[in-house]
Amino acid sequence: MKANANAAVLTPARTRTGDFITLAKPRLNLLVVGSSMAGYAMAGGDTSQAFRLLATILGTALVAGGASAYNQILERKTDALMLRTRLRPLPDGRLPVGDALVFATALSALGIATLAAGVNMLCAIVALATLLSYVVVYTPLKRRTSLATVIGAIPGALPPVIGWTAAREDLGQGAWLLFGIVFLWQLPHFLAIAWMFREDYARAGFPMLPVLEPDGRSTGRQAMIYSAALVPLSLAPTLIGMTGRAYFAGALVLTAIFMTLTVKFALSRSRLDARRLFFGSIIYLPLLWILMIANRV
Repeated sequence: MKANANAAVLTPARTRTGDFITLAKPRLNLLVVGSSMAGYAMAGGDTSQAFRLLATILGTALVAGGASAYNQILERKTDALMLRTRLRPLPDGRLPVGDALVFATALSALGIATLAAGVNMLCAIVALATLLSYVVVYTPLKRRTSLATVIGAIPGALPPVIGWTAAREDLGQGAWLLFGIVFLWQLPHFLAIAWMFREDYARAGFPMLPVLEPDGRSTGRQAMIYSAALVPLSLAPTLIGMTGRAYFAGALVLTAIFMTLTVKFALSRSRLDARRLFFGSIIYLPLLWILMIANRV
């Protein structure tokens, strides 16, 4: 441990900076910020209010980065056991845990403060709830139960609510509809990841569904159920008057394709179809947001 600490101190400044950036997972959190902006737009947020918009983007990004850093701190020992995560800065010993903790706390506090001062208190409270449910509830539960995937979808679905409250300062029907769409979208996405890396999760002792039931039938079945439930929910913005008919048609096509990917995965349970579902899910949500915003009523 001492050798690792010394190695971290002697790490070149450029590499050390890169390691801190890795802790924040900026590329992964682009989707978080994008979802927040979708919520802002669908709530009728005024894009001419540059300061409020910038504070929403920056605050969301900082809280998301802080949550990612806290997650890696808590999971550094299990990350060291997994092939895809063992070279992260903490399990590889390139950063001391104390430095990472200061970094995670600074990002999170600055993000919450930015939202509270630059946007409104409700927005900051939703962001804080997102952070706490992800770090304090979801992350520890990953080691105890396969239901952690469902619980983890709750903080994962709150970014559009952050954006909505930034624009309207309320928790109306539209906010919860956007929450529901992202909640259901995440579950096939997560299940595909769990299937692709089931050996890694088993090595680290995570009781993911593909680890507990290696034949993958439950994994595939649940992916289909959640994607099927996403069909009516993805169409609901038109049904409650948030969007027009063009969105309805586009969302129907997109969600049907997404469901087709889950069905193929459920039937084959192959790594290839899991990968297709994963990448399909990454494409699906941004396209749905674009359709929704473009056809907002």
